[in-house]
Amino acid sequence: MRSFQILFLFALAFWLGACGGNPEEGQATESSTSDTTMTDIDKRLAKYVPVRLTTDMSVLSDKDKQMIPILIEAAKVMDELFWYEAYGDKEALLSSLTDEKLRQFALINYGPWDRLDGNKPFVEGVGAKPAGANFYPTDMTKEAFEAADLEGKASLYTFLRRNEEGQLITVPYHEQFKDKIEKTAGLLRQAAALADDAGLKKYLELRAAALLSDDYQASDLAWMEMKNNQIDVVIGPIESYEDQLFGYKASHECYVLVKDMEWSQRLDKYAAFLPELQKGIPVPASYKKEKPGSDAQLNAYDVVYYAGDCNAGSKTIAINLPNDEEVQLKKGTRRLQLKNAMRAKFDKIMVPIAGMLIAEDQRQHITFDAFFANTMFHEVAHGLGIKNTINGKGTVREALKEHASALEEGKADILGLYMIKQLYDKGELEGDLKDYYTTFMAGIFRSVRFGASSAHGKANMIRFNFFQEMGAFERDAQTGAYRVNYEQLDKAATALSEKILTLQGDGDYNGVAALVAEKGVIGEQLQADLNRLSDASIPVDVVFEQGADVLGLE
Repeated sequence: MRSFQILFLFALAFWLGACGGNPEEGQATESSTSDTTMTDIDKRLAKYVPVRLTTDMSVLSDKDKQMIPILIEAAKVMDELFWYEAYGDKEALLSSLTDEKLRQFALINYGPWDRLDGNKPFVEGVGAKPAGANFYPTDMTKEAFEAADLEGKASLYTFLRRNEEGQLITVPYHEQFKDKIEKTAGLLRQAAALADDAGLKKYLELRAAALLSDDYQASDLAWMEMKNNQIDVVIGPIESYEDQLFGYKASHECYVLVKDMEWSQRLDKYAAFLPELQKGIPVPASYKKEKPGSDAQLNAYDVVYYAGDCNAGSKTIAINLPNDEEVQLKKGTRRLQLKNAMRAKFDKIMVPIAGMLIAEDQRQHITFDAFFANTMFHEVAHGLGIKNTINGKGTVREALKEHASALEEGKADILGLYMIKQLYDKGELEGDLKDYYTTFMAGIFRSVRFGASSAHGKANMIRFNFFQEMGAFERDAQTGAYRVNYEQLDKAATALSEKILTLQGDGDYNGVAALVAEKGVIGEQLQADLNRLSDASIPVDVVFEQGADVLGLE
């Protein structure tokens, strides 16, 4: 489907969602033409607002412009691999859906489950989404996995399958996807041949080799060593959000990026504060004994293509990578702020939400600069705390399993706020501290709408309920708007920081499970307020009009 057709479809769906009634949510069917079903899929499509992904192409060299379409082709392969990981047979599903709107919604969600509605199925006859997606046999229990004596079963880069005798076996990603991986590696080598920057060339060549071997550490280190490249690409199996059974398996994705050199230079100074900020986080010394990497970087980008995991349902607007704990301790991480996507979400979603749910006299404190800073320091804060438990339970990710991602996102949010307060007190941040706090509160309403199937959504639910108990905000029953209590919000942030960091350091799986069960839920009043946002046709997230043609490169 061409770009203008996609845009027209979403504009039509958005209009229908705004003008339609409010029937009960139900499972849509591909063949039904009833008003109820059509209104249902229109409402689902209306959760997304279309955004055109572009950048200033005049700053790029001719070779850069030749490289981008090649990287986009590599990204499209990652899209195919993620479809398999998230669902299975993409073409079998799409060919069974004769309704174009259902097909389009399946493409947005990479399957028949609505990612912004707790992964509820929207196609008739489809059951609940397996917690382990397609990484494990659907009949495999946790107990069977734990009992299996299989080398590499908990690896980020293996599938669990059954042999002819029905026994569990592991299949490495590079074997499962052999032909597609070889194609991708070839495309990365083509791009490397066009790269004038030596660091980018080295990274692309090493990343091609990594895809063929499932050994990513050398390419992660090379990626961290790049400094002056204007074109960047994040590609491969990276995040483990999709595996909600154990949180072990990484999913394929790709971002094609153009660095904003001026903004990146302005942000560079903040990473230098990490070691000092690590010392001040509000936990005993044993929970902050690790030293953040000194080579951490902050950069701003325009993203020109999303594919795979990062493009499924709610879209990422900032990145903190690599995830390899050893690389993080050696080199730190790179924090990538996706400026064009961030601006779109602020203008089209954040501002309208604040207009309904933030007290009128505090709305002046909702600013893009504060939104950008809150998002940026969220990513920086991933580098604070510790990556390994203090009691021999291994890495935090291994100890907390399927809850690790939600707790890590919660940590990054709350320690990002801690960093803002510390840097503001040092005179390193401009503006009014109320801007950052009020925008942070509005951001909770934005992110909690991602739902329980999202690690970010769970983290925001926990924080909302924790803050509410500590009086960080109050709701006006007459206006339905929330007012931030700045002093109490500061205290609540400190208390939640201590709780999360302690749970991580202890590797307390049961404690985290209890926290998620108790506070990772949306109460009736909050749900009613979120429903008001939907009734006002405020979208939940964005969907992209993207590609080489959109960039004028075809």
